[in-house]
Amino acid sequence: MRTVNSFVEILRSRAAHEPDAVAFTFARDLGEPEDVLTYAALDRGARAIAARLQERGMTGQRAVLLYPPGVDYVVAFFACLYAGTVAVPAYPPRDNASLDRVIKVVERAGAAVMLTTSRVQLSIAKIAPDLSHLEVQWLTTEVRDDQYAEFWVQHEPARHATAIIQFTSGSTGNPKGVVISHGNLLTNSGLICDAMELGPASRGVIWLPPYHDMGLIGGVLQPIYAGFPVHLMSPALFIQRPLRWLQAISEKRATISGAPNFAYDLCVDRVSADKLEGLDLSHWQLAFNGAEPLRASTMRAFAEFFGPCGFRQSSFFPCYGLAEATLLVSGSRLVSEPKTLDVSVQALENNLKAAAQGEADRKILVGSGRPVKALKLRIVDVESRLPCADGRIGEIWVQGDTVASGYWQNPDMTANTFNASVALEAGVGSYLRTGDLGFLEQGELYVTGRLKDLIIVRGKNHYPQDIEDTVTGSHDGLQKGSAAAFLLDDDAALGVAVEVRRGFSGDPAQAETAIIHAVSKLHGLAVKQVALLRPGSIAKTSSGKVRRFLCRRQMGDGTLAIFVDKSAEIGKTL
Repeated sequence: MRTVNSFVEILRSRAAHEPDAVAFTFARDLGEPEDVLTYAALDRGARAIAARLQERGMTGQRAVLLYPPGVDYVVAFFACLYAGTVAVPAYPPRDNASLDRVIKVVERAGAAVMLTTSRVQLSIAKIAPDLSHLEVQWLTTEVRDDQYAEFWVQHEPARHATAIIQFTSGSTGNPKGVVISHGNLLTNSGLICDAMELGPASRGVIWLPPYHDMGLIGGVLQPIYAGFPVHLMSPALFIQRPLRWLQAISEKRATISGAPNFAYDLCVDRVSADKLEGLDLSHWQLAFNGAEPLRASTMRAFAEFFGPCGFRQSSFFPCYGLAEATLLVSGSRLVSEPKTLDVSVQALENNLKAAAQGEADRKILVGSGRPVKALKLRIVDVESRLPCADGRIGEIWVQGDTVASGYWQNPDMTANTFNASVALEAGVGSYLRTGDLGFLEQGELYVTGRLKDLIIVRGKNHYPQDIEDTVTGSHDGLQKGSAAAFLLDDDAALGVAVEVRRGFSGDPAQAETAIIHAVSKLHGLAVKQVALLRPGSIAKTSSGKVRRFLCRRQMGDGTLAIFVDKSAEIGKTL
């Protein structure tokens, strides 16, 4: 069997043999007319844009993609692969928003062209009329002239050639460009397909942002690889009305969909029981959850609330991955409930897994499955670089063909992150340091936290997500999964930022007092500063990770979106 070198070959083959089969649909809301892309239409549109890129000499250059979610983005992305142009996905700026991130991505990627729509280009021009210093060409693509498809010069990229530069969303610092090859994409897509048992009979619904690894590789590339249709949704639509996600799953009879942990919480919090009638989730066989952290309480609450609609707890597919490994690293077994462990909080603080000593010391960890085949995973002690025994916490290191080649034009960070070696394992090759902490137990991976987020006070480790759970559980008016805990710069005291729930009408002072008392009682830590934030305002990455470093900086410079007690403000003016 001939080796396939790129997604260009896969899509070209599907367009030739299944031209009228639907690849993607997209609607801005349920009930609105859908944009439909067949394999033939996607291939034709990609060739037309690719021909224009080739005409401009963009083969081998970098192209920043600035599109709202939808079929225009999908076509432009594949056009880059067809033209041999390196795709650099990026978030289009909101109206009147800062262009700082877009400019940084363009400059760091050394982009030669910006692919976008006329509407986005006009919006950018209003924010920054003169961007000539970027020395970048513009190409708008929403009006496709398919006659250009005939001028496409067939390009067959090598497996090792760079396909995309994936700028990470920066949960712990500035975004870095992960260099991902065509071979990385194909290998990881094959692993996903095998682990999730995907094929032509599958049906997907995806609202995840298509600019980041989970939405791009899981929601755009995987359906082309495995040959099944996907209905795409806008992330903004999901955030505004979580029920629309579930209604789309029901209407499309989707077998696969998923999201970070916070999305399942949002559905339980924002969907009322009277909206469940007519909702059919019985076809939903695989609900992937790749959040940081995975929460057993979230999955249990979701399964209980939507059980009457046919959803099953065994449909959950906890998994772990990161952009530096293209996407998937480990995943659960199908048709089996997620694995959990009851462990001691005190033991975790000492980098060990042990049984809990009473309810106050108890934490439930959810397994992220076993490493996918063809990947080698090690748990390594950060100081000694020696492998850790089962049950001992260390940094997660990964080796395999899905690991990216490094960070774009950043040799120092590439050497530190991608070229790690395990002590006493000479000649076995380099590992990727993920920056995540965890342990193995009977082959199952349990992720415990992020190395750079770890809060160390008087030599004792504290996981911020544990403190954040305590914070949001201390008062009924606080939003689960929307808190950030971090050390302040001046001492060992904590700063806490947390969203209030929609419709919050309580006393902010009481909420702050409850937070301070709960963190002191359960963690022995002093909270020096509390910021109550407006709903939906805490900084998160596209994959749902709280951006704790950014929250800390915003607390320091006074730019957090503080919740204002309106009744108190009115009282002051009387």
